[in-house]
Amino acid sequence: MKLIRFEDIANLNIPPEQFYGWVEEMLLQKETATLPPKISLKQAEHSFYNVMPSVLPNIDAMGVKIVMRYPTQVPSLTSQIILYRQSTGIPLAFMDGTYITALRTGAVAAHSIDTFAKENFSTIGFMGLGNTARATLRIFAALYNKKSYHIKLLNYKDQADSFIQRFEENKNLTFTVCDSAKELIMGSEVVVSCVTYTDDLFADDECYLPGCTIIPVHTRGFQNCDLFFDKVFADDCDHVKGFQHFGKFNNFAETCDVITGKCAGRATQEERILVYNIGISIHDIFFAHKLYTQFDSLSESIDLLAGCADKFWV
Repeated sequence: MKLIRFEDIANLNIPPEQFYGWVEEMLLQKETATLPPKISLKQAEHSFYNVMPSVLPNIDAMGVKIVMRYPTQVPSLTSQIILYRQSTGIPLAFMDGTYITALRTGAVAAHSIDTFAKENFSTIGFMGLGNTARATLRIFAALYNKKSYHIKLLNYKDQADSFIQRFEENKNLTFTVCDSAKELIMGSEVVVSCVTYTDDLFADDECYLPGCTIIPVHTRGFQNCDLFFDKVFADDCDHVKGFQHFGKFNNFAETCDVITGKCAGRATQEERILVYNIGISIHDIFFAHKLYTQFDSLSESIDLLAGCADKFWV
């Protein structure tokens, strides 16, 4: 059983386009996977402990991801993955899931932009400027490097400056820092929210442009959009059917149904589209299996969070 650390995965230097391709590949075979809803155990002070199993028979893999959020720690989100061979039950690896979580989440968000955004969009707003947002823009910038884009950032804890510095070599990107979520949302054709917790709505209904695409990675803050957006998509129905307004969505489908051609995605340039990327373990296990095959020898260290203490590493 291999022990694969954070730094082992980071040192592979997987190109951003590869992560995007893995997301597409897994979505195309989602119907073959077994994916029970995650078990979420709430802890004190907005902390949680989630257990996320899945089985992927197409690649003879299964596994469980454990993810935790402790807001007083850095990083606040950490996770581990146990990977098995599905046909035999043999454990293959115990591996860091923190790097995988950020990159797969960023890749899924970038995939949602590519799939649902209106044609010729040019303005993207980012809320919550940690590793997930940086991973999303890293992958998006690798895919969309031939056109200029304006990136609006919600300023929080002085993260905007380091965020901009991270992408200073991407000359096709320009940045504006906003002091409020309302200011960011108004005028943004795409909004990616990586804010991990809020009890409040981010903006009133009239702030959302016709044709906008909203991607709440951590779901909170956009509940009013549930009631008036033209279409709502999610990466898995069972993970959102407990939402307060689920039965009131105007039009709902899973993202994989759009990818496989079972239903339409965006039909007009005026549709407002909401895409809930809940975070499903089939992506984590698929990524973990792809990465596992690139390691030939047992890792010597069991310090799974080595190299993870820096605040921003994507």
